[in-house]
Amino acid sequence: MLHLNQIHKIFNEGTPDEKIALDNINLKLKEGDFVTVIGSNGAGKSTLMNMISGVLTPDIGKVIIDDKDVTTISEYKRAKLIGRVFQDPMAGTAPSMTIEENLAMAYSRNKSRTLKRGVTKKRKEYFREVLETLHLGLENRLNAKVGLLSGGERQALSLLMATFTEPSILLLDEHTAALDPSRAELITNLTKEIVEKYHLTTLMVTHNMQQALDLGNRLIMMDKGQIILEVDEAEKQELTIDALLNEFQRIRGTQMASDRALLS
Repeated sequence: MLHLNQIHKIFNEGTPDEKIALDNINLKLKEGDFVTVIGSNGAGKSTLMNMISGVLTPDIGKVIIDDKDVTTISEYKRAKLIGRVFQDPMAGTAPSMTIEENLAMAYSRNKSRTLKRGVTKKRKEYFREVLETLHLGLENRLNAKVGLLSGGERQALSLLMATFTEPSILLLDEHTAALDPSRAELITNLTKEIVEKYHLTTLMVTHNMQQALDLGNRLIMMDKGQIILEVDEAEKQELTIDALLNEFQRIRGTQMASDRALLS
């Protein structure tokens, strides 16, 4: 479903600020794989997500989604294949629009544009049904401006918007990091339910190592633009945070930087 083939990306090449952001990345996700990605700041995690979504183009290598070479396809065209939820609850929605208007935009993402109304009576009923699955009462607030929702409510809505068209790839970019613990737990549980329900092929970046161990069937560890460790489902079930930290030290000869709730 996703194949990154020898992806290489350099920022500020030929200057004193030159940095190798991604260094010969090779990664394959089968349909239904849920891969969690860990690594300290600067490891290349967000660059990896931007490469898949089309924000960035590789200097070398190919990005293949669902057997389509999308390496040179723009971000907005690639959006038909990809759902993405960002760390900032404000990023995935339009705050000045209502809940139903936001859902109508997301619903049309992988469909041909027409001059018909975006929110029909039939579509409203469908939106109510899918909102009920969040158990937040948003199905009774279709005409509420999204900017008035709490961070947790907006992130739940963003997750729903990113997934209810069942994209080929779901990208979760530290999507619980900005939430308080109770809301983060809510979004984590919703993520697990939605990914399992739709059998979504998912790549999730997280600083929370326990979350990385609890979710998904595979795990990768990044450092300095490289994938330095890949863990399959059987190995992952036996892993602990201490074992992961020890593995990093064995591979790199130094301790992993414990920044931003890395161990929580």
